Amino acid sequence: MNLLRLATRELRANPLSALLAALLLAFGIATLVVLLLFVRQIEGRFTRDARGIDLVVGAKGSPMQLILSGIYHLDAPTGNIPLAEAERLAQLPMVGKAIPLGLGDSFMGFRIVGAPIDYIEHYEATLATGRLYGKPMEAVLGAEVARTAALAPGGSFVGSHGIAEGGDAHGDKPYQIVGILKPTGTPLDRLVLTPIESVWAVHEAHGEHVEAAEPVHDGDHKPGQAHEQGGEPAREVTVVLIQYASPLAAVQLPRLVNQSGVLQAASPAFEIARLMRLIGVGRDVMNAFAVLLIAASAAALLVALLSTLRGRQYDIAVMRLLGASRAKIFATMVIESLLLTTLGALGGLALGHLLAEGLGLWLAAEGQPAISGRQGLMEELWLLPLAWLIGLVAALLPAIRAARTDVAGLLAKG
Repeated sequence: MNLLRLATRELRANPLSALLAALLLAFGIATLVVLLLFVRQIEGRFTRDARGIDLVVGAKGSPMQLILSGIYHLDAPTGNIPLAEAERLAQLPMVGKAIPLGLGDSFMGFRIVGAPIDYIEHYEATLATGRLYGKPMEAVLGAEVARTAALAPGGSFVGSHGIAEGGDAHGDKPYQIVGILKPTGTPLDRLVLTPIESVWAVHEAHGEHVEAAEPVHDGDHKPGQAHEQGGEPAREVTVVLIQYASPLAAVQLPRLVNQSGVLQAASPAFEIARLMRLIGVGRDVMNAFAVLLIAASAAALLVALLSTLRGRQYDIAVMRLLGASRAKIFATMVIESLLLTTLGALGGLALGHLLAEGLGLWLAAEGQPAISGRQGLMEELWLLPLAWLIGLVAALLPAIRAARTDVAGLLAKG
């Protein structure tokens, strides 16, 4: 009889114990798959979204908060800084490119960001329809914003104070939609973009002036001048995204900025590495849980094979009597185990991708960076050989016992 058919028949004869072992292995593999997909995609997204941004300058506070709010738009800003200081930074020879952003309002939970056209060009975004803004109170919507709000060029909306839904609406200052961006896979997809003058106009109309920050260095600029110039309200920005002009700037510019009492420079590369270390703690816990599940599946598989062996000893003796060799009996038990672990591993891979896709949909609904279960990773390729190794180890003891079955003794009892 064909060994594969024989092993399959024996598995069908004891489905419950076999299914339990396969399920435990599947859950362990699925946990590892979700962790792999989450960590790789989030790390890749953070790195991709920060490309070309060497430094973020903003008000004093948490450097991590500055990065999360200024680049990824996932946290509240640390405060505002004077426009004059942002312009002074942009003129330094160490700065290759400076992009000031103004934050503070939202629309349906999506951030409204005052930014120059350079910000859109930085991410190489292109228009799906309409045009880019050219004057205050015009807006371009990211792809996700347009899809969620069902808006198109020619429409209008009003922003709400704050970065979450439920803030006071600025009903007297509507934005006119002039364009929709194509999906980019960057934070732009979740943003409403407008000239920074729009942000100033909205907040000045409501008397929302924030104390200006202390300048980076004195020169002939005195603290307090940023509050009012010629009767005009002080202009402020939230962060400045900076690209270095030379490698030497990486050493000099952060130190220069941080000499100010209230201004702060944060390095995206450093903060991303720190964030991934923090994520790594939770990942290690989940990895340990997955290893426990896989170990439990190996133990369940061993118990299942030993249990079926006790009920099959007479059948094994008859097979031996009919000419089956010890090697054939041994191989049958090993094939049974490998079939179970293959089933568990393939089921775990499928379950892991389904769970990752579900997690991604939930994160997207919460306005967070999403992950996808429709992507595969090279690291997943070793999970199937790992399952086979588990199956082989679990099958060794039952297979050896089966091969050593006392044919004469069993038949004499029979």
